Amino acid sequence: MKKPAWVIDKERSRRAAAAETLWLFGLHAVRDALENPAREKLRLVLTKNAADKLPEAIAASGMTPEIVDPRHFDVPIDPESVHQGAALEVKPLNWGRLEDRCAAGPGAPLVVLLDRVTDPHNVGAILRSAEVFGARAVIAPARHSAPETGALAKTASGALERQPYFRVTNLSDAMEALKAMGYLLIGLDGEAGQTLGEALAASGTRPIGLVMGAEGPGLREKTRETCDALVRIPYAGGFGSLNVSNATAVALYAVQTRG
Repeated sequence: MKKPAWVIDKERSRRAAAAETLWLFGLHAVRDALENPAREKLRLVLTKNAADKLPEAIAASGMTPEIVDPRHFDVPIDPESVHQGAALEVKPLNWGRLEDRCAAGPGAPLVVLLDRVTDPHNVGAILRSAEVFGARAVIAPARHSAPETGALAKTASGALERQPYFRVTNLSDAMEALKAMGYLLIGLDGEAGQTLGEALAASGTRPIGLVMGAEGPGLREKTRETCDALVRIPYAGGFGSLNVSNATAVALYAVQTRG
């Protein structure tokens, strides 16, 4: 019997995921990945100078690096990347089931949802803030969001190895699942009437999901409708626009310090 199209698509996606690898670069990102036992590591390329700076991490990984001439650093990354003589080919991390992590995972009952935030530098900075403030997960749609890349890992400054980053098929479905777990979903919208502080003051001790929109377009209509509340970060003066990564950091701090 012929397989249904959806089964064929699912099998194709599974094979593609199994074959997917990425290159991390830069001393910090490579060091953290080498020291992460959960990260499947495939190939390590270093200059002698970089290898001399990573002896403990190399030993912890059990890998044998390929030592190359700095003038012939031949790995498939952007030639403009500041790799510092260190590159590591890895498999994407597997964080398990989103529901398990968000319902009872380590960290505060707090998650960040990103609605089509595609800039890897913004997502990397958000992962750093999420780790600092103890969020259980950062969640984004699989399409139209920043995937794991070397640029994202470098900006995250190690947080990619420690902060769960889930890319889901449908963001609205993930939001509904979080609401079923008791999460209060708060969307950030500069035009909202209610402030973030006012929403948090009325939230009691409920778990919080902060929903952040992309630079420019903000939250999509479906995402806005699925939020429990839309709020703004109050500002002084005539200019009130924050970069999405900065806005996320402010919102995370506000949640962690709510009375």
